Amino acid sequence: MAGTGDRGTAPEEYDATPYLPSRGGLPAHREAAAECRGCPLHRDATGTVFGRGAPDARLMLVGEQPGDQEDREGLPFVGPAGRLLHRALAEAGIDEEDLYVTNAVKHFKFVRDEARGRRIHKTPSVRETLACRPWLMAELRLVSPELVVVLGATAGRALLGSSFRVGTDRGVPRPLPDAADGTRVLATVHPSAVLRARDRQEMYAGLVADLRTAADAL
Repeated sequence: MAGTGDRGTAPEEYDATPYLPSRGGLPAHREAAAECRGCPLHRDATGTVFGRGAPDARLMLVGEQPGDQEDREGLPFVGPAGRLLHRALAEAGIDEEDLYVTNAVKHFKFVRDEARGRRIHKTPSVRETLACRPWLMAELRLVSPELVVVLGATAGRALLGSSFRVGTDRGVPRPLPDAADGTRVLATVHPSAVLRARDRQEMYAGLVADLRTAADAL
């Protein structure tokens, strides 16, 4: 492997594939993901945040990455955005017992705000998202949902490619590319975008409407 200039060190690897188990279901993959070193994000994060929920869920939700609270607890969607999502799911009539939730990127990427003693979310790069994609594809294969709801741009691009745009591609179920089992995908906004929005009520209503569309599509 070639070095990087005069330092003689190997270039950073960006690929989770070597860390995936050759067999086993979600528990085996969750255990293996805890040891993933497929990109540099593992260095600063508390740990890997793998997906959770029904192993045979008809509906899968895919977000961007864990936030500060998710990183500390090791579970997806348990912070402020997660609480808003749970409320929206309830209003849309979606039973969370038949749901699997995960993120496109399994480690928390952040910058430190030393003045306030906080860790501030930073959007994963395309390279980091692609490095983590093998875990997401394994989850899709193992759960085999009927419908995947992608929450926001990072999740959408992880599954639908770089041309994906939330504003133009949201709210309409469509075939998931390369899915052999007929899985469909529907895009909507990420709950964290709702929390940041000036027109929060309107944006929240749009999220609920998209989730109702997902419920009707099942």
